[in-house]
Amino acid sequence: MDNAQLLISGLANGCVYGLIALGFVLIYKATEAVNFAQGDFMMLGAFVTIGLTNTEYMGLPFWLALPISLMIMGALGYLIDRLIIRRLFGESQTAVVILTIALGFVIRFAAGLIWGHEPQTLQNPLAGKEIRFGGLVLGMEDVAVIVVTILLTWGLYVFFSKTKLGLAMQGASQNQLAAYYMGIPVKRVQGFIWALAGVVAGIAGILFAAKGSVDPTTGLLGIKAFAAAVIGGFGSLPGALAGGLIVGVIEPFASRYVAAGYSQIAPYALLLAVLIFRPHGLFSQVRVKKV
Repeated sequence: MDNAQLLISGLANGCVYGLIALGFVLIYKATEAVNFAQGDFMMLGAFVTIGLTNTEYMGLPFWLALPISLMIMGALGYLIDRLIIRRLFGESQTAVVILTIALGFVIRFAAGLIWGHEPQTLQNPLAGKEIRFGGLVLGMEDVAVIVVTILLTWGLYVFFSKTKLGLAMQGASQNQLAAYYMGIPVKRVQGFIWALAGVVAGIAGILFAAKGSVDPTTGLLGIKAFAAAVIGGFGSLPGALAGGLIVGVIEPFASRYVAAGYSQIAPYALLLAVLIFRPHGLFSQVRVKKV
């Protein structure tokens, strides 16, 4: 029963990693660049919702604050692309990566300046509620994390594989100039995907804050999420979720059964093994470029 409890806890944490990893994959599928500020976006989404919902701040009803928070995060993602990322249009991916690393530092500084550096939790209607199956206890926050993550991953997979806009995004990622000549509004598509990544990060932040405390350094979870995205296969949306679940499940079992000091490196040891034996990831989608 203890192992089952560890598994549920690991799956819930893994879903959060998977959602952050989804943001990595979304940006990569649209621009073939890596947004290393995605974890900080998640942290900011959590704090925005806390600022709207908690009684010591604005004190809005939780279900009203949710869509407002997601709209703010979507608008922020779009503005970052419109005002910053587009200035690097045509530049190397390395330049974008360095810029997003710097952006992560700025977001962490701003969050600490506005909300402080003490851990905070999100006041939500699921807090303290649980479901019991025999001796197994499921927190409603964990159930919500798992259900929302599965539904969101499925929706994004269908969007990219079945819709014209999703296919246009993939075409733009493979060759921006060729896509432009084929009539795809590359800059508009890129702005939409950054907005979508902001919304996904906001959802991850809300779910994380509902089940645990948040402080400005929480954004560093993006490092584990990046590892999850690589383990799953960096171009695969289902792979991002699977990688997040793998990392999430490894952590509690390693903490339980591996000596202290070694358990923390378990996800990165797995990452190293995957890079050696399957460099494209466990669920990679390797394709020849068509555009």
